[in-house]
Amino acid sequence: MKVSIVTISFNQRKYLQRCIDSILSQTGCDTEYIVVDPGSTDGSRELIESYGDRIIKVFEPDDGPADGLNKGFKKATGNVYGFINSDDYLLPNALQHISEYFVTQGLRSFVTGQGYIETPDGGQVPIRPKPLTVQNMLHRSAVMFQQATFFPAESYKKIGGFNAKNTTCWDYELFLNLLLEGLRHDIISDDVAAFCLHEESISGSGRLTSKYLIELDRIFLDVCGQKRSLIDKAFTQLLRAKREISSRLGAFKL
Repeated sequence: MKVSIVTISFNQRKYLQRCIDSILSQTGCDTEYIVVDPGSTDGSRELIESYGDRIIKVFEPDDGPADGLNKGFKKATGNVYGFINSDDYLLPNALQHISEYFVTQGLRSFVTGQGYIETPDGGQVPIRPKPLTVQNMLHRSAVMFQQATFFPAESYKKIGGFNAKNTTCWDYELFLNLLLEGLRHDIISDDVAAFCLHEESISGSGRLTSKYLIELDRIFLDVCGQKRSLIDKAFTQLLRAKREISSRLGAFKL
């Protein structure tokens, strides 16, 4: 089983080496690594070049992150795809666990592993993902862990890849489209990735929150053929409450 990983990076040199090394150091899996850089000026390209042919390089302008990912995956030849942001990283043996999952389960599902959030002060907060469903994604009650999520290449191609016009939640839309295509989402118990939260990151800064919510409304309209109603919004609150109760009960059992 061959796994193709794409990283998009723009002026992220101070984080990039850790990301690259975490992927190139993976064992127990046939790995292909592609890095997309649309024009960094902070030394990122020189760092990427220093790895020679261990990295497939895409050095060309793009129309944003989703477009950059599409350009990267056009170079991919693996059976399974995943994408890691330049400021995040994989944990040891991550791709061995992912490869073993797809060898066992086949290519009609996609999968997310365990991991943690790395906070600005160096702390680690465990991430315990739950299966994604069309319902919990449309109603904003899903918790994604993109860094630890991998999906079949053919399914990605069938749905047309990422929506290049989506500038805030391209991963959310991709995973929803995989579900709508009929794929099941599974969770494995193995540690796979770390999500790094810092002031420069989209999640850490919160600078795109308004656009993100607008994009979610657009996705709901595209899929359901109508805008979110008061009933839909109430259902979102119900699902979130159920998720919170389930999470607390799970923590209590531990």
